[in-house]
Amino acid sequence: MTKIYGHRGASKVCPENTMAAYIKALELGAEGLEIDVHLTKDGIPVVIHDETVKRTTNGKGYVKNISLSEIKLLDAGSWFSPEFQNERIPTLEEFLQWIRTTPLLLNIELKNNKVYYKDLEQKVYNLVNAYGMKERTIYSSFNHYSLVLLRNMDPSIDIAPLYTSNLYEPWNYAKRLGAWSVHPPFKSLHPPILEGLRQHNVSVRPYTVNQEKWLYYFFQYEVDAVITDQPDLARAVRNGEVTVKKSFMKKK
Repeated sequence: MTKIYGHRGASKVCPENTMAAYIKALELGAEGLEIDVHLTKDGIPVVIHDETVKRTTNGKGYVKNISLSEIKLLDAGSWFSPEFQNERIPTLEEFLQWIRTTPLLLNIELKNNKVYYKDLEQKVYNLVNAYGMKERTIYSSFNHYSLVLLRNMDPSIDIAPLYTSNLYEPWNYAKRLGAWSVHPPFKSLHPPILEGLRQHNVSVRPYTVNQEKWLYYFFQYEVDAVITDQPDLARAVRNGEVTVKKSFMKKK
């Protein structure tokens, strides 16, 4: 059965990458979470999407230039709604302390395709292992060098290249990296691509799938997982509780 991952948590109804968003995603039926990790000025992994704090907090500046103590003073919820004004940027360790008590799967995206973070891979990997989450964690990134580094550190972990455009025979590219998963943009996954990935035993988890017709399409193909801002909608479509036009990119 296709799994449902909450993209940055339940980011349709809560401020993204906050504990409120993660807890809500679990309540709404997500079976996994997708999160983003950067390093602070003092080298602590924190969960935030952008390279800067401007869009999702009341602060400004690059994460890499801000210490953890300064990060923790920022309001990471009010930009979304006043009811979330006490939300803070979580450290990866704080997040792992919580998720290990749940049944949730985890997709950690290493956000180092624009900014270089020394030892990001090792720090994240060590924390995941320390909290017993190795078997439930997928590592993804647009920085594929980072994924190869992780693969060389541990041949048993699941790594998944993220990409933004159509790759030619993505199953072959994945194998070049030593990956057995890919995380493509959802609109690139036409039936021949999905069939090729399946034939080559490459897991596929498209992002970011928020429309009923696309959710239905991927559930029909039984992809490994969908990454969505709306886990409740995805669950309703998967359960047949939403009427969807069946002719949309129908399987042949």
